[in-house]
Amino acid sequence: MVSFDHRDPGTPEKDWSATFAGHPFADFESSCRALVVVAAHPDDETLGAAGLIAQTHAAGGSVTVVVATDGEGSHPDSPTRTPRELAAARRGELVAAVDALAPGARIVFLGIPDGGLRENTEILASGLSAAVHSTGSEPVDTLVVAPWTADGHRDHRIAGEVSEAVAAEAGARYAGYPIWFWHWARPGDLPRGDVRLLSLTDDARSTKRLAMRAHASQVEPLSSNEADSAVVGPRMLEHFDREFETFVLAATGAAEGGDGDSLGSDFFTDFYADRDDPWGFETRWYEERKRAVTVASLPRPRYRSALEVGCSTGALTQLLAARAERILGVDIAEKPLVRARERLDDVPSAAFARMDVPREWPTDEFDLVVLSEVGYYWSPADLDRALAYVDESLTPDGHLLACHWRHPVAEYPSNGDEVHARIRRSPGLTRLASHVEEDFVLEVFGRSGARSVARETGLLP
Repeated sequence: MVSFDHRDPGTPEKDWSATFAGHPFADFESSCRALVVVAAHPDDETLGAAGLIAQTHAAGGSVTVVVATDGEGSHPDSPTRTPRELAAARRGELVAAVDALAPGARIVFLGIPDGGLRENTEILASGLSAAVHSTGSEPVDTLVVAPWTADGHRDHRIAGEVSEAVAAEAGARYAGYPIWFWHWARPGDLPRGDVRLLSLTDDARSTKRLAMRAHASQVEPLSSNEADSAVVGPRMLEHFDREFETFVLAATGAAEGGDGDSLGSDFFTDFYADRDDPWGFETRWYEERKRAVTVASLPRPRYRSALEVGCSTGALTQLLAARAERILGVDIAEKPLVRARERLDDVPSAAFARMDVPREWPTDEFDLVVLSEVGYYWSPADLDRALAYVDESLTPDGHLLACHWRHPVAEYPSNGDEVHARIRRSPGLTRLASHVEEDFVLEVFGRSGARSVARETGLLP
């Protein structure tokens, strides 16, 4: 996910205020009989959705708060509080905050380890599903809100993804709320078409301030020791004292050129059914030349660990394997993987796996990730998920190489130019190389601060 430090000054609220004042946003239609608020950590519910909770309760709707973790990792180096003590304190703070916002609201603590949502998605999904189905209201009258998937925090992303999936399965409405996004992002990063604002009454704002103060372990220092400093300091709190709360609607697949869902495994299984090499990887000079350009664009001669998403029959994998100590190729279809395994049978450092990316993703770290001719198969939402996984699994010195066909294909949700435009807007990436032809675009990215080949090899300071 995005690398940020809560101790940094962050983006000032005046920058966000100017953005919201200059660009009108649509209203958030929040009326519901049952509201289910998901918090990855105690205080998420208050920072992101306290006004929504208070106004739903005031209107007679039921409120359930599902708390995934106890937030025991908020002060990992604290000399005064153990993780167990922090967990107990944060549970008590959440109860007090929710009681101020919606007396009598149901609270469900799941007790998942802080930082461990990715490894415990089944627990989160099961607990949330039970909460949604036990509200006593029809799913169509139920609203589920959770941390926004693009918030820059791994637990927040997982909480949002699982919540969106559970809500869709149940037939409930869903929206995400940003928290840390306001700290590390810039106004230009806000997806305006998907954003909705909920105006808060004076009573709701007043109650929200009271609820935020209840989270004392987060908004106040635990002691004078630097390791005990407030996680949500005064500058950060300014983002949550607005006259409105911000919600991001679930992506529909209709954004920026993509007007459909991601292509699934059935499409590729059928495509390979009667053909061993449907794209001509083995026979076309175009493909052979493009592979040569791809490998020549790598900024380093060797990589420790490489991931190729959409490896197909392994033609590019074979070249990448010569540049990496180990490489993993993944593909959504099994048939091309059989050919890929045969091709690299004598390369012990190469491994292959059938994987439905971005619904699945390897757990390893990689200093090279290759997305070659796969991004336009995904809806905008799934492309964003894939890029979030790239950000999470890419080492600090790692590179992302993306290469895509530029011409439109009727059945694809997107095209190469749209895919690369979205990649270029990903926070934390610096473009190191760009090669554009009429037929394909190839770009290489590193983390913020990544250097050119000449600078990395000492030819330039």
